[in-house]
Amino acid sequence: MNHHRTPLTLLQASQSNPGLAKLIAIQKDSNDRLQAIKALIPPALQNNVQCGPLDEGVWCLLLTNTTTAAKMRQLLPALEAHLRSVQLPVTAIRLKIRRQEKK
Repeated sequence: MNHHRTPLTLLQASQSNPGLAKLIAIQKDSNDRLQAIKALIPPALQNNVQCGPLDEGVWCLLLTNTTTAAKMRQLLPALEAHLRSVQLPVTAIRLKIRRQEKK
């Protein structure tokens, strides 16, 4: 018996799976917020910041080191205000330093 299944695109899979659709929407919302604030992040730090989860209005930014975290902490009021001004409000922004994987 040869069962050939046609592969699904991510869009097709998400349309047939509400849980997956919700995860994709959350990731898109998080990416949209990161793009909105990117210009406010100093260019030297932009590669050190990634968007993390958005859960009940609390958005997490994943950072590569403590130096980036210190600067981002200073920028939080401006980042939150900017997100409100572009209709992407959050109740809070949480900063989390990602552990570096050992090679």
